[in-house]
Formats: sequence, structure tokens, C-alpha cells
Amino acid sequence: MQAIILAAGMGKRLGELTRDNTKCMVPVNGIRLIDRMLTQLSVLQLNRVVIVVGYQGENLIRHIGDRYEGQLKIEYIHNPIYDKTNNIYSLGLAREQMQEDDTLLLESDLIFDSAMLDLIIGNPYPNLALVAKYETWMDGTMVRLSEDNDIVSFIPKKAFKYAEVEHYYKTCNIYKFSREFSCSQYVPFLEAYSKAMGNNEYYEQVLRVLTALDRSDLKALPITNEKWYEIDDVQDLDIAETLFASEEELLEKYHRRYGGYWRFPQLKDYCYLVNPYYPSARMKDELRANFDALLTEYPSGMYVNSLLAGKYFGISQQYVVVGNGAAELIKSYIENHVQGRIGIVYPTFEEYPNRAVAERIVKYVPQNADFAYTAADVQTYFSGKDISTLLLINPDNPSGNFIPMTELLPLVEWAGRQGITIIVDESFVDFTDGFEHNSLLHNPQLQANPHLVVVKSISKSYGVPGLRLGVLASANKELVARMKKEVAIWNINSFAEFYLQIFGKYEKDYADACRLFIEERNRFFGELQTIPYLRVIPSQANYFLCEVTGTYTATELTRLLLKRYNILIKDCGTKSAFAGKQYVRIAVRGRADNAAFVQALKELA
Repeated sequence: MQAIILAAGMGKRLGELTRDNTKCMVPVNGIRLIDRMLTQLSVLQLNRVVIVVGYQGENLIRHIGDRYEGQLKIEYIHNPIYDKTNNIYSLGLAREQMQEDDTLLLESDLIFDSAMLDLIIGNPYPNLALVAKYETWMDGTMVRLSEDNDIVSFIPKKAFKYAEVEHYYKTCNIYKFSREFSCSQYVPFLEAYSKAMGNNEYYEQVLRVLTALDRSDLKALPITNEKWYEIDDVQDLDIAETLFASEEELLEKYHRRYGGYWRFPQLKDYCYLVNPYYPSARMKDELRANFDALLTEYPSGMYVNSLLAGKYFGISQQYVVVGNGAAELIKSYIENHVQGRIGIVYPTFEEYPNRAVAERIVKYVPQNADFAYTAADVQTYFSGKDISTLLLINPDNPSGNFIPMTELLPLVEWAGRQGITIIVDESFVDFTDGFEHNSLLHNPQLQANPHLVVVKSISKSYGVPGLRLGVLASANKELVARMKKEVAIWNINSFAEFYLQIFGKYEKDYADACRLFIEERNRFFGELQTIPYLRVIPSQANYFLCEVTGTYTATELTRLLLKRYNILIKDCGTKSAFAGKQYVRIAVRGRADNAAFVQALKELA
């Protein structure tokens, strides 16, 4: 068997990275694509490797040099008109070689697990295309398969239909052709197609014709968990560097993204915190039905959006400011409206202290294994302390500690008597037992406590982080009015505004989703307690803080879950309040995901 690598293209979409080099010379995590590919091929005992070069071909040849002497016999074919042709011409230049041996055909801009080569070579079918179930990042040639994995049809870009993507597979651009197939079918049709259609085409078009004529002996082999990526631009390169990072670097590369994990469909995110049971299917359908108008029309400004948020929570429009996520409002409030020292219970959601001057923070760290505390504990600790503001996250993040309303209201009233502004972040309150009665977002409570500021992220319990919605509410109308002027005139997009508008129709669905969540959290808590190296802290939020008590450090466990199982959890070991102890935070997802997660933890026991 031989391998043919197509490496003549210019890679213009990679900009400066390919100004002086062909695309396969681009490094991914320090290793050039061509070096990685040739190293993978060197263990296969191939008769030869044929590389079709074009743009910056001499640079590529010099780079490869004789480093694979004794491992690979490398030959080169030059495409002198690489800038006027597509890959059908490059492959056509290797048609004689294709007819001399069985062939592995690869494109040079690929990065992939070596297991994919084992799959295709070890499969008994002589003519095979590796394919992957369609995912949103994929572009280019798609195929449809029969139940027996015959390629029924090739789908060009012009025929692509999003309504049919559940039936699509993407070719991975790794093929195996027998010598007989190349001689009797592929090469004759390639020559005829090029003669009829010209050289500015793609070699998959020949396979499409063979399939349409029912002349193809080509089978498809769907991959499963093997990783691969096709690198056409800098975004592809960034994703590839994340997917193929070392175990030590992988976690950091994911975390620096701060989300956007829909680009990694195989990843199970147990780090970011949302409701797995909401929005309902009916609400999603309504959002889809209005997609065109929402995409092409401007959103409203703060007047309308604060009106909608007031309706959403049943409070006065004058009491509420809407943010592009709660993070926008936290930044604005802490940086512009907090004077003096601020009391914070640790460990905490770092967005608050990160926006404050460190020297003005008064820390309270509960001195018990679960980081649990009551309203009385908070009041006792901060009594007599010189603070102008007190922050309370309820339920707390990451501990899940919750102060019920019967204790919380006296604490709020105490703060008022002390002249202390109290911020209550209740982003997770709808996950608590008896959630229907646990919110401070009611006009009478706000009016009775003008020193009270309530912050709520709509991303969390409502399961819509992509909309970037949050609110800050207070009966201090002057504060709210100033904050409304501080944010951008259109800080909320049309999709988020429309969501606020229609929420009232789906409130029952939301309450049902919260009850489903509480039931699953209780079940998941019991399952996590069976893991011998975890001590699970009870929680009223949608996550569990767990102490890693043996076998692994928190960082080791986090890295192993990500590398082996594509599961991302939060390593809390770096938080100052934990004093070097080993803690992780685990989100609660749906039952099927949670069951798979527990199984992964058991396999690591």
C-alpha cells in the first residue's frame, strides 16, 4: 500500500500563516501538520508516500528533507498551476501512481487521531471513505449512507439542506482505494470528468458521478470518538489546538475560551451552570418561528427592556435594569457604585471580588468542612466591621449553601439598620427546595428595603446563556436610573428581548422544569456519594462542591475527565478560601448525561 498526500493548495484563508509556506507547514501546538502526518504514516510500513506539491513546494520539500530516511520512501509530484486549479488536477497528476498500488488518499490540511488510520487500513473493504456524523463546524462534501454503510449519494454545497442534516455524514478526506478500483473506475472517470468539466473542480466530484451511476464499490466507515479536524482558517487552527492539546495544556485551552463549547459537540460541560430542562420545546419553536424578524430587525432600548423585565419578574419597571448577562451589571455596579469596604463570604463567585479593589474586601471564610453558614453567622462576623456593602450569593457559588427566606429577611433588615447596602445575588434561587417562595424580587420587599440590591442571571436557571441576560433590581430609583445610563443604548439583542416578551406564556413549563431539576439533583447526589474518592457537599443550587479525598488531586481528576471522557468540570483548587485543599465543582445535567458521568468517575476509581 502507498499513501498520496495532496499538498499543493495556497491556504489563503490562513492569512499570514501561509504567506511563505504551504498550509501543511502550519504548526498545531508546535508540530507542523505535515510532520505529524508523516510520523503517523511511518509506522504503517507503506511502500511509498507520494506528495503532490505546488504553492511553496520547494520549501516543503526542503523541510521534509531526509528526516524519514529508512522509514518512508517519499516521492514528489509538482503541480505548476496550483493557483489556477483545484485538487482534482493535483490528484490527476498522480493517476499513474494510483494505478500501481493500493492507495491511502489524504489531504494535507488534516489533523487526526492515529486510530483513524488503523480503522481504515484494518477494515476488510478495499475501497473505503472515513466519514463523521454531521456537526455544525463541518463544511464541504457530505454523503448519505444506506443501512449497510454504502454511500448512497454525495451532497455538494449547492444541494445541502439543513432540514436533512440528521442524515448527513461528512467525509473526513481520508480514503482507501484498491489498485483495481483506481484502474477500472476512479482514474478513467477522473480523466473523463476533467476533460468535460475542467480542472477547477474537486476529486470528490468523480466519486459523486460513480455513485450516481451506481458504479462505485466505495463503502463508508463512520468514525465514533476519534478526533479529527480540517484546518482552513485561523478559527479552525484555534479549535484544532484545543482538541489536540496535551493533557497538561488541554484544560487551560478550554477555560480561556469562557464558553463557546458548541464548537466541540462531543464535550460534556459540567463546568458552566444552566437548567437542563428549560427552555421547553414549545418556547424554542416560537423563537425559531420568529428567527428571520429577530435577526434582521433592531432591538429596543432600555425603556422597553426594563418594562419587559419588570413584567417577567412582577416588579416595577423603575426598579430594574437589564444587562447583557449579569456580568455586565456586576461590573458596572461594583466599579461605579460601591464606596468603602465590601464584605464577601468566601469561597465565592469570583466576578464580584475581581471587580473590587482587593484592599477594600473584608473576607469571611466559614471554618467548617462544608463552608456552610447561616444568616446569624454572617451577621455575627460582620457586626462591628467597617463595611459599607455586604455581598451575599444565595445559594452560594461554589458551596451551594442556602439561607432560607425566614433567616434572610432579618439579615437584610439588620444591614439596613447598620447603614449597609446588601447585595443578594439569587441567580440560583430557583433551584432551591420551595423555590416558588424564595425570591426577593417582589415590590413590597424591595420597597421596604431601599438598601437592598438584587442581582439575577437569567442564563442559569432559565437555561439560556446564549441570550446573555441578567437583571439588577432595587427600590433605589436613582441608582437604577444611573445604571441604565451607563450601559450601551442597545445592550440587549432582539432574541433576548423577544425571550423576555414571551416568557409569560411558558411560566408553568418553567416551574415544571425546576421541579424536574430538583428531583434529578437529589438522585445525582446519591450517585455521587458512591464514588470513594469524593466527599460530596449538599447543595441547593445546580452544582455540587466535592472534596477530592484520595487517589487524585483536583487538577489531576479534572484533566483525566477531560482527556479521557470529554467531560469538563471546575477545578476549584486555585480559589484562595480552600487553602490548598482539593475541591471540584460538578454541575447537574440531565439524567442520561449524569449517569454517563458517574460511570466515568467509577472507571477512574
